[in-house]
Amino acid sequence: MDTALEEARAAAARGEVPVGAVIVRDGRILARAGNRTRELADPTAHAEMLVIRQACREEGSERLTGADLYVTLEPCAMCAAAISFARIRRVYFAAADEKAGGVIHGGRFFSQPTCHHAPEVYGGLAESEAAALLKDFFVLRREAQNGDL
Repeated sequence: MDTALEEARAAAARGEVPVGAVIVRDGRILARAGNRTRELADPTAHAEMLVIRQACREEGSERLTGADLYVTLEPCAMCAAAISFARIRRVYFAAADEKAGGVIHGGRFFSQPTCHHAPEVYGGLAESEAAALLKDFFVLRREAQNGDL
């Protein structure tokens, strides 16, 4: 999760929502990424989507069987679908996302009968650090919009 947090901090430094993700298999990092939706002008450029794409390219496969995803925020429904399609074994996330989460909140993608593969899911790893990154980022954005900076 430390590497995912590094990616989240790098995303914040780029002006992106601070979410970072890492895919690991057998103790080896296959891919790491942070949000790039603004930079790429791409609403699908969430950290999870980018890291899945990168890992699949590296592995030469659309499946990441036996791989684990570490992400600093509960994945949204879009990312949950990609996680399922990639056949990721386990998802470890830091902060829960009551507003836009799609794993333990919202649509609970992996619990739906139409979900073909549901990974094991573990939440709350480094939760306070990830939540603080997000909170601080949005406080600074609001202050900048209000001219307080």
